[in-house]
Amino acid sequence: MFAFDFNTPDELLQRLFENIAVKTAENISPLYRLDAFDWTVLVLYFGLLGFLSIYGAYRIKQVVDFWRYRRVAPRPKRRLSETELPRITVQLPLFNELYVVERLLQAVAALDYPRHLLQIQVLDDSTDETQRIARSLVQHYARQGFEIEYVHRADRIGFKAGALANGMRTATGELIAIFDADFVPRPDCLRKMVHYFADPLVACVQMRWSHINGAYNLLTRLQTIMLDGHFVIEQTVRNRTGGFFNFNGTAGIWRRRAIEMSGGWQHDTLTEDTDLSFRVQLMGWRFIYLLDEDTPSEVPVEINAFKAQQRRWAKGVTEVALKLYPRIWRANLPLRVKLEMFFRLTGNLSYPLMIVASLLQFPLLLVRYNQGFYQLMLFDLPLLFFSTISVVLFYGSAIWYLDGGRSRRLLHLPLVMALGIGLAFSNARAVLEALCGVRTEFVRTPKYRVERADDATWKKKKYRRKRGLLPLLEISFAIYFLLALSYAVHMELWGTLPFLALFFFGYAYMGAMSLLQTVNEGFWQPLRRLLPS
Repeated sequence: MFAFDFNTPDELLQRLFENIAVKTAENISPLYRLDAFDWTVLVLYFGLLGFLSIYGAYRIKQVVDFWRYRRVAPRPKRRLSETELPRITVQLPLFNELYVVERLLQAVAALDYPRHLLQIQVLDDSTDETQRIARSLVQHYARQGFEIEYVHRADRIGFKAGALANGMRTATGELIAIFDADFVPRPDCLRKMVHYFADPLVACVQMRWSHINGAYNLLTRLQTIMLDGHFVIEQTVRNRTGGFFNFNGTAGIWRRRAIEMSGGWQHDTLTEDTDLSFRVQLMGWRFIYLLDEDTPSEVPVEINAFKAQQRRWAKGVTEVALKLYPRIWRANLPLRVKLEMFFRLTGNLSYPLMIVASLLQFPLLLVRYNQGFYQLMLFDLPLLFFSTISVVLFYGSAIWYLDGGRSRRLLHLPLVMALGIGLAFSNARAVLEALCGVRTEFVRTPKYRVERADDATWKKKKYRRKRGLLPLLEISFAIYFLLALSYAVHMELWGTLPFLALFFFGYAYMGAMSLLQTVNEGFWQPLRRLLPS
């Protein structure tokens, strides 16, 4: 405490500076000198933060463009009359979809489209009782007068891309609609999309995904926000600003001729939809994205299925970058389109860098302890704004557009950031495998037909994914950040706590849930009740 037994103003100033000096000396970090270790940490830290801030600036640009073009919705060149409606083949690729195949076929049978112009293909690569169920359902709808065929492959060559290409051999439609097993197309979806094909240059029309079980648990709530960011902001901006955007594998219609002219479905990447989309657009075909029309889908309710899905997408997009970006760069395209595609195809590189950034956090607390408020304002805040706040603006804008400003989902934004951090190890492995040319099979996302908030039957169903060793690494990093949080509290570094907490929650949630959802349910049930649902 300051003592106030002084006689003159000069004595007051002298005592004040003496006390400040004492307090500074008491709090000085053991690593108060900038040695080689300090410089290494700082250079890596600011380099990573600078790299991430570039992508953050790109996200902010997307947000600005979205609000600018949100009302510039695409319109069909003209509406087709009933006599002009083209023939459509609906392809339904399946692989071990025991729980959802009946729901899918019920929805497809209810499509409002002239039955004589509709062909349905059940492209089933299943190895379990899904075969029997799907065959029986196909026979059932065939007796009702539907033109429906069951196509089974035993080899699974090319996985989903191979199944779609195989179906094209017997497809009779001028247009090809695709719906994955976890989707429930609305009856009027074909009619809402088909009129855009009055323009002979339109190759594909894509609908936004919505979510049947988006409020089921914390994981599904966070997933829906992440998906909404992609489908509301990214896809809309890319389409309405004249850039390239990719078909999302389902909930859309293709012009068959565009698929065939561009080389067809290829399976040398794990994201055959993205690969085909960019090859088609490089030939000059147009894509249409319908922001305000949606197709409901089921999102994964278990963490290991979610991680597998994200890993497949991260690896597949990186493979597409290696395959197509040199061709995109050499193409006669505006520079802004080439740059947009660079950010689109290389964004997953942030995951390996996220691991390095995670490792740096504790050394950074030591090295930067003696830096003052001015240095933090000068260097950290601008970079953190672009690399962190941009994520809040990005996903917040998607929520605001869909739900309005009073949505409780806005409160989940910090957890969405944490979940993205928690994916670092899983997605970084996928990116490194792609860069090293390591080939892996197409890992499906299991679906359980979870539609009600009280439905827990999925815990006893088949297709549960194994956890592997990554959860142990994620738990280790959670402990690391718990120690970093303790150190920050002890040293009164309050400004670092929110960021350290994001890293801690991301790794802890990802690792703990991966373990809890793959062990004996009865053993862990008491502990599970303590975790957020």
